[in-house]
Amino acid sequence: MRKISKISLVAAVAVAGFSTANAQPLEEAIKNVDVSGSVVYRYNNYDDDKASGNDRIDANNYKIGLNLSSKVNDYVKFNSRFIVGSQTDGGFATLNAGKENNSSNTAGSDGQADVSLSNAYFGFTAIPNTVVNIGKQGLTTPYTVAVDINGNEQTGTGILALSTFGPVTAGAGYFNNSNLDKSGNINSTMGISVSDLVAGAGKGKDSTNKVAKWNGAGYVAANGDITAGVDGGSDLYVATVQGDLDFVKLEAWYLGMQDTFNSYTLAANGNIDLAENAKIGLEARYVNLKLDTDTGITGDDRKNDMFRLAVDGKVSIVNARLAYTQTGKNGGLTAVDQDAKNASLGWFITSNGVPDAKYWQAALGADILDNLNFTAHYGNLKTDLDNSPLDFKLQEVYGQLTYKMSKNLTTYLRYGQFEEKLDSEKTVDQDAGRLQVAYTF
Repeated sequence: MRKISKISLVAAVAVAGFSTANAQPLEEAIKNVDVSGSVVYRYNNYDDDKASGNDRIDANNYKIGLNLSSKVNDYVKFNSRFIVGSQTDGGFATLNAGKENNSSNTAGSDGQADVSLSNAYFGFTAIPNTVVNIGKQGLTTPYTVAVDINGNEQTGTGILALSTFGPVTAGAGYFNNSNLDKSGNINSTMGISVSDLVAGAGKGKDSTNKVAKWNGAGYVAANGDITAGVDGGSDLYVATVQGDLDFVKLEAWYLGMQDTFNSYTLAANGNIDLAENAKIGLEARYVNLKLDTDTGITGDDRKNDMFRLAVDGKVSIVNARLAYTQTGKNGGLTAVDQDAKNASLGWFITSNGVPDAKYWQAALGADILDNLNFTAHYGNLKTDLDNSPLDFKLQEVYGQLTYKMSKNLTTYLRYGQFEEKLDSEKTVDQDAGRLQVAYTF
């Protein structure tokens, strides 16, 4: 026993000496590392009276994002991002609560989320007023979402350069690899995933509430229209010119994906201070996207476009927003992800991938306290589904109570109703609730 005690004492002294000897080098190694990130928990509860078998969805969602930035020298910085969540698309890790009465969502056991490296790139600033990013990075475009604390993220490996000349910023990038074949969520309500990207321009719903395409006489299975999908190894090109004037911000974008699509975006955003406690914001946006013939889509079905006009404002404790979005009669595919700027998104309703859509959004709210706000939201989308004889209507109404507990901690409680009608028949009648807590650091 005495011998064991001596050995333990010697081991303890050795460990203490090792720690002391290495404390300073470790401190030197990490002192130039900037750490930021987010932690988000979301609980969803959906109950659809029109669904069969899967009328209730009860799920927990988690996502942690950790950003590390380290200064290599005066001109080089290394940036990385790690995600604890879905390894497939950089979104939530979803754990179903096991209360659903269906075969696909019966697992109710707790589980472990995946950890993945989302970003790993070098930023070079040796050229005045210019930054060049080289490596695996988020795709910061109006078609994609580079960083989203509670959604999918689109990344690519390549080079991006941005230069600023007074109020004008110009940039261009090339990526020979991306995760667009897995990450993008085109339209979750219509059931259009990124794997259906090239056929998304003419999607609708058949009588059994499944994704389909109107062929002039009836609905046919969408899978039969897909001759090519998105290839994550396809070359991706991006270019932009932006002007930041005193009263308005102007943007022009180009995004092209090899053998898949070519697109451009024009946007203008302005903010006007009407009084000390009154301001108004204006937006006008136009998107044009044309699918490549290599996708197997021909004729007018290749054409997709969208324009949006929006106004929002705040007067004293009252906030409001009104927006109108219309998509082209041939297709409304204008973004790789429904959360991107080039798509109009409510809770369940999005314009992305819906042809000939007419989408109204309205919101009206008030600050109950300095850190407590309640806002009521309304959304209504109508389309004839690629010139079919059937009318397709989506409508949602929900209220959201947002409480900002502190500078970095925000929670909201949301409850509402969503319905879908195919002609005069209601195909979805869903009550929905959500609780979310988000912490950023």
